[in-house]
Amino acid sequence: MFKTIDIRLMHPEFRGHFPALRDKSYFNYGGQGTLSQLALDAIVQAYEQIQQMGPFSLAANHWVMEQADLTRQALAVELGVDGRSLSLTEDVTVGCNIFLWGLPWQTGDHLLISDAEHPGVVAAVQELMRRHQVEVSVFSTGADVLARIERQLQPNTRLVVMSHILWNTGQILPLAEINRLCHRQNTLVLVDAAQSVGQIPLALEEWDVDGYAFTGHKWLCGPEGLGGLYVNPRIREQVQPTFVGWRGIQPKLGRPWQPDGRRYEVATSAFPLMAGLRAALDLQRTWGDGRSRYQRILHLSQSLSDRLQKFSQIKLISNPQPATGLVCFQVDSAYSHAEIVQKLEEQRIFTRTLANPDCIRACLHYFSSESEIEQLVTALKVLIS
Repeated sequence: MFKTIDIRLMHPEFRGHFPALRDKSYFNYGGQGTLSQLALDAIVQAYEQIQQMGPFSLAANHWVMEQADLTRQALAVELGVDGRSLSLTEDVTVGCNIFLWGLPWQTGDHLLISDAEHPGVVAAVQELMRRHQVEVSVFSTGADVLARIERQLQPNTRLVVMSHILWNTGQILPLAEINRLCHRQNTLVLVDAAQSVGQIPLALEEWDVDGYAFTGHKWLCGPEGLGGLYVNPRIREQVQPTFVGWRGIQPKLGRPWQPDGRRYEVATSAFPLMAGLRAALDLQRTWGDGRSRYQRILHLSQSLSDRLQKFSQIKLISNPQPATGLVCFQVDSAYSHAEIVQKLEEQRIFTRTLANPDCIRACLHYFSSESEIEQLVTALKVLIS
């Protein structure tokens, strides 16, 4: 167990690990996290290590495979799974595509997707519908989401696609309960975990998750270009590899696929990024465990929400009692949301706009600061006055 940390003592020192935070107020962790200097150094050192050993030497090849194993193991702790069940991918969308296209779709199968999915995943589902004549319907998120899903499940529903945390409102969907509901009629559940990994405590094995696609470059504050996919060993034989390459096969055996999550991996990757992601995870764990980090996120997002609600010109889109670090709001101003985000960025305050719903999103991480919140609220007050 990690010891209790006095945030007042460690906060400035911990933030000092992140070069990007030295001159800005940053609220875009849901889009891309900030890299620590430790992660940057680990990536550079890994590239140098490969050059010193000789690229594509036996020693270097052994070393990069070892890096992949260590990275799966480090991520497994975060997700609450066996590292052998993880596949290393580029990002969430790749992971979702592996799972989507790996299922044995038949004409007339039904797929149920939430109304709050990222356009990349929606586009993949639409192409699946076009190629395989799969029937697709949409369930509404919000209150009573479990009942909404149950009403739309059909005997031929092969898959439900949903996000664990909705990227446009911050709502957490009840994943364990949804899994139990769907599994009763042999329906699988694929989860876009872009906003959950690194933000909330996870226990995927305990929740009997089927597919869980995530990235390292958002809330884990790792490098872009490296993520992962968890496929439950219980259904591994149902999800065939979408892409095929030397990392996923056993060419000397009669049965080609690797026996674990490696079967969904393809070929050469930017292996030094794995050292950077592990450095990010190591730094995160010096702050505290997943539950203490999540509680700090909730404290900060509640602080911002409370302050925004004091302005009659600002309407919260996310829950006034946030369940995550995503705070979404609309501003009644002479400026559009895009113009507000631009003017904030000119003051070194970084937020983003969302299209659906039309709003501004600010993301609070466990090492965000009260002074950043103060700068954001003060700047907004000027813009709406």
